[in-house]
Amino acid sequence: MQPLYHDEFLRIRVLDGGMATELERRGFNISGPLWSAHVLDESPEAIQAVHLDYLRAGSDCISTVSYQISAQGYAELSRPDPAFATALRRSVALAEEARARYAQENSRPIWIAASLGPYGAALHNGAEFHGNYSITFDDLVEFHRARLAVLAETGADLVAFETIPSLDEARAILTALTHTPNVSAWLSFTCRDEAHIAHGEPLAACAQLLDSAVQVLALGINCTAPRHVAPLLAAAQSQTRKPVIAYPNSGESWNAATRAWQGRTDLAAEVKDYQTLAGQWFAAGAQAIGGCCRTTPEHIRAVAAAAVRQ
Repeated sequence: MQPLYHDEFLRIRVLDGGMATELERRGFNISGPLWSAHVLDESPEAIQAVHLDYLRAGSDCISTVSYQISAQGYAELSRPDPAFATALRRSVALAEEARARYAQENSRPIWIAASLGPYGAALHNGAEFHGNYSITFDDLVEFHRARLAVLAETGADLVAFETIPSLDEARAILTALTHTPNVSAWLSFTCRDEAHIAHGEPLAACAQLLDSAVQVLALGINCTAPRHVAPLLAAAQSQTRKPVIAYPNSGESWNAATRAWQGRTDLAAEVKDYQTLAGQWFAAGAQAIGGCCRTTPEHIRAVAAAAVRQ
């Protein structure tokens, strides 16, 4: 991996949408400790198809299917230690193959972000949405360092640390990044309201922390309700000179009791509303916009249309 620099990052305007929930929408079972990464073994061609659909919808940057890949997750499945590293590399290779296939259709530049979830994602119990972990700071650093060491040797353009719930985990990630100085990254936080991340710290404090971090290209807001994005953008921008990106959920909510998404009545209407919001977020200074859970290629096509109008 070669460092991605600020000027090149500013060419990225449209991110992709949800991978795991899009695979689920297409009929794949993503339950289990590896979430969408289960499909890496079963149907890698389906992952590549989703990547291609997002590129054709207008994405400038696609994220790998590696959010929930960790040594811990593979150990839980009684798979040998090298298996998680192999999976990380395979996730990047699939994105590279999709980019190469798309290049035969369109010559515009495309970037690959290697997706890494927080420690809570490896626990697969919803802990990424509160950040209350029973782990030492040093062990948290090591959790992130181990995955970074693998990705640093791949062809990804940057690493996307996603759905970070706490300021402490952000600090651990910054420490882990120092072990791989060739890696550029964005850090994206999941937020519970218009001002605070999931663990309770102000997003503004996270922005202040990241502002001087040399390897961090941008601060992000993801896996968050769309209604919170505009004030969160303002909060982040008040404390950092770095670009701010946003890729919230579709606006639906997850019902833990029924284990089902609820709130969608009309996808076309939802996409139309999302395009309007994306236009507002671009106007408010967002560098790049995409989608998280339950967003689809249709949502990203709408974001791309909003970007053109800016």
